[in-house]
Amino acid sequence: MFYNIAVVGFGLAGRLAALELSKSHHVTVFEATDEHTQNSAGKVAAAMLAPLAESVLCETDLAIMGLNSLKRWPEIVSELEDEVFYQQKGTLVVAHQQDKGDLQSFSQRIKPIAGHSAQALNAQQITQLEPELANRFNQGVFLPCEGQIDNQAFYKASFTMLNKRKVKFVFNQRVSIQNGEVNNRPFDYIIDCRGLGAKADKPLRGVRGEVARLHAPEVNLTRPVRLMHPRYPIYIAPKPNNEYVIGATEIESDDSGPATVRSTLELLSAAYTVHSGFAEARLLNIQSGLRPALKSNRPEVLKEGNVISINGLYRHGYMLGPALVKDALSKIE
Repeated sequence: MFYNIAVVGFGLAGRLAALELSKSHHVTVFEATDEHTQNSAGKVAAAMLAPLAESVLCETDLAIMGLNSLKRWPEIVSELEDEVFYQQKGTLVVAHQQDKGDLQSFSQRIKPIAGHSAQALNAQQITQLEPELANRFNQGVFLPCEGQIDNQAFYKASFTMLNKRKVKFVFNQRVSIQNGEVNNRPFDYIIDCRGLGAKADKPLRGVRGEVARLHAPEVNLTRPVRLMHPRYPIYIAPKPNNEYVIGATEIESDDSGPATVRSTLELLSAAYTVHSGFAEARLLNIQSGLRPALKSNRPEVLKEGNVISINGLYRHGYMLGPALVKDALSKIE
């Protein structure tokens, strides 16, 4: 059956939905901002695919959903004409000696999922995984199933592919979804992916994330590294061309303003303690964004009439996005 479908919101979920739907339906994408979608949480994220690490904070079923999404990402990337960096070489979690207790606590809370588990590491094993971290850490944990994607490249490549498929875009237009219509325009189905843009209709809150992107030619890490710290745990995700995305986990705040000096100093100082090569890195940008979260911190997919909504991805956008979108689109009859 061929349908005329509206996708409202051009963030991560909207792009995944439009990519799938445009294979066999006529798709119109509505976005309140321009084609750059600078405020999209998916544009700011480090795009780590970390179901084991996130199992410390989320329920087992969400972690399993993350494993299922991890399997889908190579298929999604392979359908794009432009190259998008995708990697599945695991995550290394480390801590300085004085923060050994934080690492132990993290390790104890990791849920064994579908045959995947964490591996405790000593100093020699850490060096084998990441030679440039030799003599820096005495203890660590390896999460071998995890991966990451370059979100910047994915955003660009997905837009290019959707244009090639003749998807229609309506940018810089606020959207009202009422009576099964978008701004009084009828569609067979409406996929609502507005995130915080749907706050007037849903009990959403923003969870702030701050991320720095650096060019660090003196650093050669090969996989994401997480640093356990009692005050500012960070992650370091290597991207192509010696670029690194460095961020903290989350800040409970609806503040959408620029990153503060304090948080910037903490992020970069913590990264320097992991690898001194970051001292000579160039700061390409530092961004802040708000993740849409429901009270339960769980995502939801709802169908009301011809409107299917995907929201509440919280800090799990890239980890859960493919599986959630697949679930949502399965509701199209």
